[in-house]
Amino acid sequence: MKKIIITFALATALFSCAKKENNESVDDLVKSKNVAALQAKKAAIQADLAKIDEVLSTLDVKKDEALVSVKEVKDTLFTHYLEVQGNVNTKENILVQPEFQGTLVALNVKAGQKVSKGQVLGRVDDAGLSQQVASLENQYALAKTTFERQKNLWNQKIGSEIQYLQAQTQMVSAQRGVAQIKAQYAKTIIKAPFSGTIDEVFVEKGQVVAPSAQGLMRIVNLSNMYVSTTVPESYIGKLKVGTEVAVFLTSLGKTYKGKVRQVASFVNPSNRSFGIEVSVPNPENLLRPNQVAKLKITDYVNAKTIVVPTNVVQEDSKGDKFVFIATEINVKTGIAKKIVVTTGKSSDNVTEILSGLTAKDIVVTEGVNTISEGMKLNF
Repeated sequence: MKKIIITFALATALFSCAKKENNESVDDLVKSKNVAALQAKKAAIQADLAKIDEVLSTLDVKKDEALVSVKEVKDTLFTHYLEVQGNVNTKENILVQPEFQGTLVALNVKAGQKVSKGQVLGRVDDAGLSQQVASLENQYALAKTTFERQKNLWNQKIGSEIQYLQAQTQMVSAQRGVAQIKAQYAKTIIKAPFSGTIDEVFVEKGQVVAPSAQGLMRIVNLSNMYVSTTVPESYIGKLKVGTEVAVFLTSLGKTYKGKVRQVASFVNPSNRSFGIEVSVPNPENLLRPNQVAKLKITDYVNAKTIVVPTNVVQEDSKGDKFVFIATEINVKTGIAKKIVVTTGKSSDNVTEILSGLTAKDIVVTEGVNTISEGMKLNF
């Protein structure tokens, strides 16, 4: 019985030691210099590695191979754009103001109505100016008749020169009086300064009106629209009147073809930029003042060059830019080759390649971050 107890205790102790050794780290085992424990640990690790290799082999993972997408490059047209943001506007967008203070006795238009230049929009009470016009016109008619009679007498050498000159002076004075009172009376009539649409009307008939910040109504002409923006000083000389511009309206989701119609002669010293205006057609009357527009202004064109997706261009530790191409192509496989390139400008997610690639090279476009020189490619 005593032997059985001793044997059991010994086995328990050995089991505890083995468990302790298995739980110890490699560093602990190295420090302990326990050869048996180190050999046991090595065997356990090798067994685990064998299991991992077995599983990887069943997953058909191949070493030094990569699945990629490729594309044959060709000589093509490359256009570079300056992209800036601007505001849509029109110079024919004003608040119509009364030139004469008084009661609005006539209002001939409403919001949304189209009007022509010179059309009468309303009329302010003239406070008796119309009667004054009639009175002064009568006085002028009499003065004119008197002058014409005096002139006939003078031509016949009848009467004095003083009488002739007095009659002439009275006629001219009466004529000027009529012109002045008519100019005053004209201010009571509110006319459209240009053709357009009445956007809003802020007053009612019978209301007392006078020049104010609000005005009487807003009139807008949407047929002469433009986009104003500023561009960096470095573009002086690259932009000129007539340069084509793609104008994208975010709110409409539409692109319009515009042209630069004005280039400022002044550079703002605070931000080193200058202003431009781009005329934009508005055949559907969808453009509105103060809309936000994104402008793409053509500033560089290369009629025949090679371009690649910008994301495939990488940079090595030497600072050289490179791309991978597929060589030794056999149907759907090839070998990766690193090609150092000289890049030009980038636009619309593509980059111009000035040297390093030639037409018909097969460039790796997807999976470039997983490959290296000489790797087998599947595509």
